[in-house]
Amino acid sequence: MLKLQNIRKTFNIGTPNEKVALDGLNLTLKPGDFVTIIGGNGAGKSTMLNAISGAWAVDSGEIIIDGVDVTNLPEYKRAEYLGRVFQDPMMGTATDMEIEENLAIAYRRGKKRGLSWGITSKERELYKELLKTLDLGLETRMRSKVGLLSGGQRQALTLLMATLQKPKLLLLDEHTAALDPKTAAKVLELSEKIITENGLTALMVTHNMKDAIAHGNRLIMMGNGKVILDIEGEDKKKLTVEDLLQKFSVASGSEFASDRALLS
Repeated sequence: MLKLQNIRKTFNIGTPNEKVALDGLNLTLKPGDFVTIIGGNGAGKSTMLNAISGAWAVDSGEIIIDGVDVTNLPEYKRAEYLGRVFQDPMMGTATDMEIEENLAIAYRRGKKRGLSWGITSKERELYKELLKTLDLGLETRMRSKVGLLSGGQRQALTLLMATLQKPKLLLLDEHTAALDPKTAAKVLELSEKIITENGLTALMVTHNMKDAIAHGNRLIMMGNGKVILDIEGEDKKKLTVEDLLQKFSVASGSEFASDRALLS
């Protein structure tokens, strides 16, 4: 479903601030893989997601999604293959529009649009049923402006919008980092449920080692712009945070450097 082949990306080339962000990155995902991604500061986690989404062009390498080479496609053309939820709850929704209007935008994504904007009664029922699955009471507030929602409610809505058209690949970029622990746990539970029930392929960047271990069927750790650990199946289920830190030290030759990850 996803193949990254020898991806390289360097920022500020030829300046004192030159930084190699991705250094020959290789990664292959099978359909239905739910991969959690962890790594130290500057390991290349978010850079990888931005490369996949087309937020910036890579210097070299290939990005293949479901057999289609999207390496040279602009961001808006890749959107039909991808769903994405960002760290900031303010992103991914239109604040001044109603909940049902936001869902309608997501529902029409990739479809031909005519002059008629009206939401049909059939659509409204669909949105109501989908919102019920979030168990946040949003199905009774469909005419409320999204700007009135809490951060957790907005992330849950964004997650629903990102998966409404069942994307080839779902990108979760530290999407619970700005939430309090209880709300973060709820959004993670919803994420796993939506991914599993829809058979989606997903990449989830997280700074929380426990979450990285508890969710998904596969865990990768990045360091210096490449994958340095790749653990799945029974090996992943048996992991502890201590195991992960030890494996990182062996694979990278250094201690894990991420205050946020260690504190969490």
